[in-house]
Amino acid sequence: MNEPYYEVIQNFYISDLKKPTLKEVNVWPCTGRSSSSSGVSFFCLSLLCLIGSLLGHPQCLDYGPPFQPPFHLEFCSAYENFGCCDQERDNSIAAKYWDIMDYIDPQGHKLCGTYIKDILCQECSPYAAHLYDAENPRTPLRNLPGLCFDYCSEFHLNCHSAISLLTSDKHIQECCETNRTRFCNLLHLHDEDYCFPNVLKNTALNRNLGSVVEGHKGCLQLCLTEVANGLRNPVLMVHANDHTHRMFVAEQVGVIWVYLPDGSRLEEPFLDIKSIVLATPWIGDERGFLGLAFHPKYKYNGKFYIYYSYMDKNRVEKIRISELKVLASDVNKADPRSERNLLELEEPAANHNGGQLLFGVDGYMYLFTGDGGKAGDPFGKFGNAQNKSTLLGKVLRIDVDGKSPDGKPYRIPPDNPFVSDPKARPEVYAYGVRNMWRCAVDRGDPVTKKGRGRIFCGDVGQNRFEEINIVVKGGNYGWRAKEGFECYDTKLCHNSSLDDILPIFAYGHSVGKSVTGGYVYRGCESPNLNGLYIFGDFMNGRLMALQEDKTNKWKKQDICIGSTRACAFPGMIGSYSKFIISFAEDEAGELYFMSTSYPSAYAPHGSLYKFIDPARRAPPGKCKYKPVPVKTKSKRIPFVPRAKTVLELLNEPSTTKPPKKSSTPTAAIPTVSSKKAKKTSFTKTKASTVKTASSGKKRQKIKAEVKPHKLKQEEKVAPISRTTSAPPLPKKKSSHLTTTKKLLPKKGALAKEKLEKRRKEGRLSSSF
Repeated sequence: MNEPYYEVIQNFYISDLKKPTLKEVNVWPCTGRSSSSSGVSFFCLSLLCLIGSLLGHPQCLDYGPPFQPPFHLEFCSAYENFGCCDQERDNSIAAKYWDIMDYIDPQGHKLCGTYIKDILCQECSPYAAHLYDAENPRTPLRNLPGLCFDYCSEFHLNCHSAISLLTSDKHIQECCETNRTRFCNLLHLHDEDYCFPNVLKNTALNRNLGSVVEGHKGCLQLCLTEVANGLRNPVLMVHANDHTHRMFVAEQVGVIWVYLPDGSRLEEPFLDIKSIVLATPWIGDERGFLGLAFHPKYKYNGKFYIYYSYMDKNRVEKIRISELKVLASDVNKADPRSERNLLELEEPAANHNGGQLLFGVDGYMYLFTGDGGKAGDPFGKFGNAQNKSTLLGKVLRIDVDGKSPDGKPYRIPPDNPFVSDPKARPEVYAYGVRNMWRCAVDRGDPVTKKGRGRIFCGDVGQNRFEEINIVVKGGNYGWRAKEGFECYDTKLCHNSSLDDILPIFAYGHSVGKSVTGGYVYRGCESPNLNGLYIFGDFMNGRLMALQEDKTNKWKKQDICIGSTRACAFPGMIGSYSKFIISFAEDEAGELYFMSTSYPSAYAPHGSLYKFIDPARRAPPGKCKYKPVPVKTKSKRIPFVPRAKTVLELLNEPSTTKPPKKSSTPTAAIPTVSSKKAKKTSFTKTKASTVKTASSGKKRQKIKAEVKPHKLKQEEKVAPISRTTSAPPLPKKKSSHLTTTKKLLPKKGALAKEKLEKRRKEGRLSSSF
């Protein structure tokens, strides 16, 4: 067996997030706020310390990505395909528009109506946060959006007396109704490409607006939020499908924690069987707590199932699959005394233990076992995986709701493919697998249900290839005759059936050396990701995606995390711990993954991350759900993030010294900046041999010097909640408005009274 080799990132983090150096930070000089006639200080206050790489970042005024409105927009129809307004917000802007137009005479309607409508509708622009200077939370929001100078000049020339109706800012009212240059300088944006209306005409900006952001090499730019940390090799996260939206996170040592929808964790674990589970602190040891699945009717019967390593009285290492029940007195605590053993398998080696449990759409439980360990499945004439009389190296299917006539604590589904084969175990559903690490059931397309019930698995390879497979009833996946699409055991391969199930995708060890199977995204929050199968590699921390085309072929794309431009939203991070252990989905179908910076079962350096598409979100309100409340008897521990968000990194003082150039080898990762793609590198350390058990799924030695990663706990940052309110109409008309007969009605006193009444009634309020 060729032992895998990998290099450990110096700080155990992978990231293409590049902190801006002093040269990369664009700062407008400011001398303080002033009401001086120059207006320079006001301009500086509006644009203070904007980071150059964020210019033009598609973002709404609530700091979220833009979206496709669910219904037709009657008023701001220019943004009905993609923008920041739903129908309710569109109606609110329309109401404000007509309130303003009530104070403009018929000639003014014709002359200024379009200008006023366009200016109000910029709240719906996909670049609204940029137009109103909201991208940097440290700066105050503009009252008016950024306008291109020519457009601004035309507006001021024809409609300057309407300025006081559009903004309540006294500085603008007093200084700018008669001074076109000053007014347009105040509304000037640093980058002319993004001012209105130029931003609408820029095909380079708008060509792929709303699509998943891609780097110049096609790398999908996704973002992350940190959900949990301080975990000891988190091997899985599952939900109970009981509408509580709790997440159950299991550590390799044999402890399951309950995370509540508010992000807090219960102090007391759901289950603690670490005294039974066989786990060691060796780096990469595959033994331990490996699988958890809740019964499809858990809400009613309280049953769940676990898969773990243990050592019997005779010091023989085994795998045990058991059924347990939740305590009747506490829905957040399992009853360890209720354990009922379903199946035990003797493990001839310490590695290749499998570990996946899941229920298919047919209601049966699927179990995924490894081939028994060692290199090349050397057990018997053909190996365990090709031997249908053993349960190792298989996909098993059983009915947990009953007993077999021969006394087994489960039934054999009558349509299992080998029930009539006297040389095969009736539990076998598929065979010829090496060590499938992490499998998942596809929920199917939310609308068409296409793909529903498919089971995807990552099967860890031997010397050359890592595989992604779809489980087929009765299928032979080739191991040890084949590895990937090629022969491994030449003699067996030449004699093997031509009907072997080939992977939907396989990659060589130049790409990664230990696949971690993932999920097909079927969530609500990131509609662009629907149908993408997202997975990763344990050894090098690489994230990848597969997209199925019309011919049922799967195309692979890399996933990059951490572009400053793509991920500059509150709460989003641009780095993650390197060793990707497992993927997960919550009850709503949103996708997560778990990784650690130090792959030891006792090292508390594991974290849980959630995927987010920064290019497009679902419309506000579409993905809301109401978790069924659960009574908690244990203390709640609030989540305290450790990873710095992209905005925190960007907002660090500009006096920070630029990072020193490293002389060590680097590998470029594609990123996206505002103007052009930049190359970012991650540092590799010198490697030395460490003797361990196999790492994650197949590894027996790791050639790397791994030191415990000390994480500094960051202070919890209060969530940013800046909202934008369109200014109320002015309490008083300026002297210029009083003398202008072209736009406003002659009866100024009457207009003032009517305007005051409406403002007090809140009809013009437009909080976003």
